[in-house]
Amino acid sequence: MPDINQQTIADRLGISRATVSRCFTNHAGISAVTRAKVFQLAAELGYTHLENRSPAAKKAKARPAFSVLICTDTEEYFRGEYQSPGEQILAGVSEYAQNNEITLSVDLIPPETTDLSGPVMAGLECLRKRKNRGILLIYPFARKLVEQLSLRYPLVSLVEQQGEESIDCVDVDHYAGISTIIDHLLALGHKRIGFYTREYPNKASWSFRRYSAFIEKMARKKIRIHDRDLLGIFPRAFKSVEESITEAVERTKNGVTAWVCAADHQAYDLIDGFKAHGLEVPDDVSVTGYDGILNRKKSKPLTTLEIPFRSIGMTGAERLDTRIRKPFGDRHHVSISGKLIKGKTTAAPR
Repeated sequence: MPDINQQTIADRLGISRATVSRCFTNHAGISAVTRAKVFQLAAELGYTHLENRSPAAKKAKARPAFSVLICTDTEEYFRGEYQSPGEQILAGVSEYAQNNEITLSVDLIPPETTDLSGPVMAGLECLRKRKNRGILLIYPFARKLVEQLSLRYPLVSLVEQQGEESIDCVDVDHYAGISTIIDHLLALGHKRIGFYTREYPNKASWSFRRYSAFIEKMARKKIRIHDRDLLGIFPRAFKSVEESITEAVERTKNGVTAWVCAADHQAYDLIDGFKAHGLEVPDDVSVTGYDGILNRKKSKPLTTLEIPFRSIGMTGAERLDTRIRKPFGDRHHVSISGKLIKGKTTAAPR
């Protein structure tokens, strides 16, 4: 296999070798987006700048090797409509790794994977040969698998794992985000606001957190919530996205003027569903998302809460580095605030 160098990275990304070199020296003229792409590809190829700078650097004491496990279907992760949150989190992890001489291995794990002894996990070279010193988890995993991994490795989750408060976690401040979204809708004059989410193969802790934040904020504002305006979560879960959209249409005709969606991809589906049923956003109903994921195929920018995914990735990698060096330290749960993006999917109710 040919040596991986900066020219290899430059060729893969279609940029100059000088640009790649400046990324590794933190040159002020390089954008954060370009730097993140270079660091992510470098991590995937196993290239570490400081280890290749001189023979003396190769003799330096080895730093930890991290494994990054992303719970997602391959097709979903590489969807072309928008950049996945996992990809943005990984960019932050990669940047920290490059700046601290840490090598990374990255693997996509199907959501149905539930056991460490199963064929998927048993086939991972990073676990089989025990090359890694710690593991970063992106997206919710099956609880049993998280428990098994936590007994063998230092573990940090970059999205909270349902029911796993015993491991370190770096996540967005769900309450602050939902609170900001509701304040925006109230300022526009909305008084009947619904909540929309859906069930996932693994319990999505972020969805439950945003739901509970919605309930708390509405209670603090003394705004009545109609039980039938809460969709996609117990006891009003639906077997399909189409069924949930049909119910959202019915509730909108019944008086809901705005929907708070637990995630951007849910909001995009809901907006498409409303259009198919003859409802225009935001003329007939307002819709908000959560994540800040730009959908390149949509002409109307979404009103959403932008999450600093790269910052979550960098903070999580730093936390794992600390956990490896201080294995008996206190567990940390770090919450990072996002910011409201006012798109064109919200307006004053009719």
